[in-house]
Amino acid sequence: MGKKPPRLDLAGLAHLRNRLQDQAKAQAEERLLAEQRRREQAAEAQIFRRSVGDITPLPGKHGDERAPLERPRPEPLPRHTRQDEAAVLQESLSDEFDADTLLETDETLSFRRPGLSTTVVQRLRRGHWVIQAQIDLHGLRRDEAREALAQFLHQAVKRGLRCVRVIHGKGLGSVNREPVLKHKVRIWLAQKNEVMAFCQARAQDGGSGALVVLLQAGSPR
Repeated sequence: MGKKPPRLDLAGLAHLRNRLQDQAKAQAEERLLAEQRRREQAAEAQIFRRSVGDITPLPGKHGDERAPLERPRPEPLPRHTRQDEAAVLQESLSDEFDADTLLETDETLSFRRPGLSTTVVQRLRRGHWVIQAQIDLHGLRRDEAREALAQFLHQAVKRGLRCVRVIHGKGLGSVNREPVLKHKVRIWLAQKNEVMAFCQARAQDGGSGALVVLLQAGSPR
């Protein structure tokens, strides 16, 4: 008899998804408040101009000189908003997440979302989808690699990419020659809702030192 497939920790995934949705909702509300304050300030400025009325400019030294006006600069993105977005990206990939039950039991520990056919991983392994972008995490510390991967996936989704490659290295330069980053990358990828499947890259694409990742179709550009 074959080995029963591992059980999926749906509760853990649902908790992670709800936390990300709450964080995204809070950021959206903050942006709406900032836009409302900007509109109120613009309305107050317009009321002031109407109350003052027409103004006759004073003649310059030669009767026609005017003081140079500084061009309005675009409003800067609030610093705390950038920090919040970076925190969301980092917190969305946890080292404590148990992804072992989500990985296939093949020798490469491939991954596919529940409901996807096994042929998806087979096509991905054969190079059915063209690799459109890649990130090289080899040589980075764990925290650096986690943040870089989150940023890379975020940008890939915004661009509407379907297939990307993640190079994590073979771990030959690690302590005791253990592929720590290789295992962590699989854990991080399994937590991203937009990641539909991944598998070890073909030999010509990096072999055991890289993963080919299939992203959700129809992602917004």
